[in-house]
Amino acid sequence: MKMLARPAFAALGLALALTLPAHAQTPKWVGAWASAQLAPDAKNSLDPQDYPDATLRQVVRLSIGGDKIRVRLSNAFGTQPLTIKAARVAVSAALNSARIDPATDRALTFSGRGEVTIPAGADYWSDPVMLKVAPLTSLAISLHYAAAPSVQTGHPGSRATSYVLAGDHTADADLPGAKTADRWFQISSVDVVPDRKARAVVAFGDSITDGYGVQPDTNLRWTDGLVDRLKGRNIGVLNLGIGGNRVLLDGLGPNALARFERDVLSQSGVTHVILLEGVNDLGVLTRDAPATAEAHKALVEQVVAAYRQMIDRAHARGIKVIGATILPYSGSAYYHPAPESEADRQAINAFIRAPGNFDGVVDWDKALRDPARPTFLLPAYDNDGLHPNLAGYKAMADAIPLSLFDTDKTNR
Repeated sequence: MKMLARPAFAALGLALALTLPAHAQTPKWVGAWASAQLAPDAKNSLDPQDYPDATLRQVVRLSIGGDKIRVRLSNAFGTQPLTIKAARVAVSAALNSARIDPATDRALTFSGRGEVTIPAGADYWSDPVMLKVAPLTSLAISLHYAAAPSVQTGHPGSRATSYVLAGDHTADADLPGAKTADRWFQISSVDVVPDRKARAVVAFGDSITDGYGVQPDTNLRWTDGLVDRLKGRNIGVLNLGIGGNRVLLDGLGPNALARFERDVLSQSGVTHVILLEGVNDLGVLTRDAPATAEAHKALVEQVVAAYRQMIDRAHARGIKVIGATILPYSGSAYYHPAPESEADRQAINAFIRAPGNFDGVVDWDKALRDPARPTFLLPAYDNDGLHPNLAGYKAMADAIPLSLFDTDKTNR
């Protein structure tokens, strides 16, 4: 067979590109909402008897808007395939209700089919859905299960109410009589196609990022405060915090280094990540018994080395990493840190602040500490000696220099 010359190949490729219809072009997806997935313990799980032939409706708040959406479902911790019989999305009619706006109700499909089976350990994106959503839209995602997952995958710290009702009620305008749970299950991301250039910031951390102490359906985490401050800039904020998370060791969820690829690097349109991790590593080291000087030194070295690993991985994807200093926690009755642990915190914070390590710094230690007792949170911002209260979360959002997100990067 006669081979085409290289110029002929180039011309053929150009012709094909020029004749592709507009809808065939790859859309520029940007993350509007996300949550970190884990295998919840028994107290944070849904009763397995509630799953078979049941509808689970969950509400999330989008940080930016767009003309199309897609939803990522997760069976990341399942050991067997998981079948979702039907899935739908709609704009929520009220934050603390299962009601939806029926005019916005849309079916989700997966490769054109209404049913999807997600392999064990996998995530699965829906097909694009034409649905115009504004920034701060509360979106209801309804899933109809065939059976309970082999191992549940979800996010216990939803700070949002979910609704469970027997039968396929995915298209119903309301779910009267539904059981409620302050948890998310099987939903991990919502992307949008924005009508103008947009990007996303990942908030990567522990319970302080997850929003410990925030009441359900109020959206008062520090990340929510950042969303409010970024209005008009078309920057999505994705909260990938997990309560109790550690940099080096697993807890309720995978350690930070283990989950960095899935929770940060796989998000759409990300240009920046704010990294606030380490207080649980410091606290657990000495919570039950004192540690040796060698153990303290090793912990600091290993946390810093893990930071470097995450920075290098992010930079390889063109993502900037903003380091956040670890907040004071001397008032914590849970960790009761000794001076050695405070010295570890100071050493790690010194690394975070040092020029050349991170692409930027948010100094939350400085913003929230008590000037009279700098190893303690300021009383006006203190919940329990470890976590900020609502005023503290607002102070965290207000302390972030928005100039950190100035960039010439657009959609990835």
